[in-house]
Amino acid sequence: MRNTGLLTAALVSVALATPVAAQMSAEDQITARQGAFQFAAWNMGKIKAQAVDGDVAYNQQQMLAAANAIAAVANSGLGALFGPGTGMDQSEGTRLKPEFFEQPDKAREVAIGFAQAATKLQEVAATGDQAALAAQFGAVGKSCKACHDAFRAEK
Repeated sequence: MRNTGLLTAALVSVALATPVAAQMSAEDQITARQGAFQFAAWNMGKIKAQAVDGDVAYNQQQMLAAANAIAAVANSGLGALFGPGTGMDQSEGTRLKPEFFEQPDKAREVAIGFAQAATKLQEVAATGDQAALAAQFGAVGKSCKACHDAFRAEK
């Protein structure tokens, strides 16, 4: 039931975001999606420092805020920012491989995996269980890696 709600929310987000993204230039779409991923990565860094590495004192409220931010990015309808002309073979400033557009089912699969893992991260962060948060952090990282391995070119 929860997965159905998540999928419905993702589809509604994409449907609502698509008209706006259609009005954006390819360069603006790239800039927007890179900003979203940088924001998610920054919040992942907070969780890593507190829940995984222990470099910073664990603060459950900060972890929940970081997890909420990551889940918001993952469920925001980012797919609308991967429009025509936004791949590395068509535009400067991106490392998005052409395979992304050639394998839409795989792209959808990794995007859904990221959304599911990030939503679970949010749920786990709300419990305050540091060990469970560290474990789910790893699952989110694996979902990020799945996309990078398939669709992101090396520098």
